[in-house]
Amino acid sequence: MTPGLPTDLLAALDRLSEGVSRAELAQRASAISETYRAGGGSAIIKNETDALAYALVRMPATHAAVAACLAALQTARPDFAPQSMIDVGAGPGTATWAASDAFPSLETFALADTNENLRALALELIRSNDRLRRGDYRLSSARAFLNGAADADLVVASYVVGELDEAERAALVDLMWRRSRDALLIVEPGTPAGYARIIALRAQLIAEGAHVIAPCPHDSGCPLLAPDWCHFAQRLPRSRAHKQLKRADVPFEDEKFSYVVLSRVAADKRLARVLSPPSQSKAAIAAKLCTTNGLALETVQRRDKDAYAKARRWRWGDAVASWRTSNASD
Repeated sequence: MTPGLPTDLLAALDRLSEGVSRAELAQRASAISETYRAGGGSAIIKNETDALAYALVRMPATHAAVAACLAALQTARPDFAPQSMIDVGAGPGTATWAASDAFPSLETFALADTNENLRALALELIRSNDRLRRGDYRLSSARAFLNGAADADLVVASYVVGELDEAERAALVDLMWRRSRDALLIVEPGTPAGYARIIALRAQLIAEGAHVIAPCPHDSGCPLLAPDWCHFAQRLPRSRAHKQLKRADVPFEDEKFSYVVLSRVAADKRLARVLSPPSQSKAAIAAKLCTTNGLALETVQRRDKDAYAKARRWRWGDAVASWRTSNASD
């Protein structure tokens, strides 16, 4: 289970929530969630209560997903130490918080969103963080902002491109790539539709010379066939407030997401990716992997003690060294 939100961010959210009706926040959070699931955008967030409700409900899961993607980037490129980032469609600044935690090297943060209520909340939240309070957050469309922005080492767009039509997505991704000096991360919901958007944008940027860093260990076409699709899940703890607003009793949540990290610099070593939860029996561990040569089912026998010990630690989404692959179980 991934850690929850940073302590200073949690403290800021708690402070802003003081004296606000939990019933009202829960009602607004429910309405916002339904709108987002139906494909609506941030226009539903019309005031500071809406923005706070959205942040309390969605920031933990979004932060967990972005943090997992950035960890995959770090695994593939341990030398990557960005000094600047752009957060496209930043909302309450979730991806910026995640990147700040992942990369202590970051010095400058540029954010943009069209929703003034989410921007106002983000500015209030980053007051609690000495590094982030220096960030430049513009009230602007993504394209207008990127057209005037300086290039950055890292560009992130989390849960943004799904709000655009196909032509708008292609234009925005091209512009994000032009603003990126090194890495670009795009995160979408872990649904077939979210995966389809990721795959299309991935192909677009490979054609422009980008290298895939994660999750794929190759720049070839995705080997998965429908109804299968590439997605991952990140488990995160729920705070008491989070459980209240989501009317949930379970103390954790699983955020499913699809993503791609692309770079102008190829990864030195390409590791296989675990595409689903491995299965374990008394005799062996079996895992579906995406490798440099395509899909493979890796079966590790218990009698191979060293290999078995390593395979027992494999988790869905991990990058792993595959010492032997086959298309069928032993």
